[in-house]
Amino acid sequence: MLSTSLKMRPPVSEFRPVPFIVPVPDLTPVVKLGSSDTEEVMNFLNERPVHTVAMASLITDNGIESELNRGIFYGYRDRTGSLEAVALIGHSTLVEARSDRSLRALAFKSRSSATPINLIMSSDDDADTFFAYYGNGALPPRMVADELLFETSFPFPVQECKWDLRPAAPDELDQIACAHAEVAFIESGINPMSRDRQGFLRRVLRRIEQGRTFVVFEDGRLVFKADIIAETPEVIYLEGVYVAREHRGKGIASSCLAKMCLHLLERASTVCLLSNASMPHAHRCFEKAGFQHTGSCRTVFI
Repeated sequence: MLSTSLKMRPPVSEFRPVPFIVPVPDLTPVVKLGSSDTEEVMNFLNERPVHTVAMASLITDNGIESELNRGIFYGYRDRTGSLEAVALIGHSTLVEARSDRSLRALAFKSRSSATPINLIMSSDDDADTFFAYYGNGALPPRMVADELLFETSFPFPVQECKWDLRPAAPDELDQIACAHAEVAFIESGINPMSRDRQGFLRRVLRRIEQGRTFVVFEDGRLVFKADIIAETPEVIYLEGVYVAREHRGKGIASSCLAKMCLHLLERASTVCLLSNASMPHAHRCFEKAGFQHTGSCRTVFI
């Protein structure tokens, strides 16, 4: 399997929280964002389209106010009223902050989230800072992931792919969900089929129905899968790269990813994914498929 994400760093048993006291920041600039803010928020996010594709795609798919986002969008406005940060605070907390004061205020705001926070994700190490403010330095993370950002765009190296890569069909849900759950367990240490089977199946099925899951089947069995987790006209973000155990080590992932990206680059200028920093074999696969390492990201699991 080629997971596009994580492993624990450092082990929780080695984590030594250091409590600290931070004065409660002024939360007046923190505002709940609504549909009337959509254009402004999208313009803000599009200043760094690769790093903010997940939030932008959720807004495009669901609207800025939707239960499907599994959280609430908040903004931080400076003295002139301009956005200085945008965050989705909820199950997956995503943060794009341009200042420490906005990061700190949104972290304090997240303490009152009605939706339990499962993870905090940002570019570079902003997730660490956000989590420190959120937990007041006393809350140990369940897991921490260093991830490398890989991107590809035209000109794109074309390689032969003999496999019949295609969009998944709804009646293939069971095998795809099991494969995705396996990837998720490696990434987060939690099996979503055990925690919320029906909710997980609904989310996997929705992605299939959106045409965002690509698969290879042979003799009725799943060989390869990869998902589009987020999409804007500028960027497509992939996750959940999976190869069946008996087919691993044969170059299937790189050839299928290359074929998939060649198609996706017809509708976006960049395709990107994240890979655990400690998985060089996956990095070589992505590079063989035409990706280049361009940055880093941090995910903190709570």
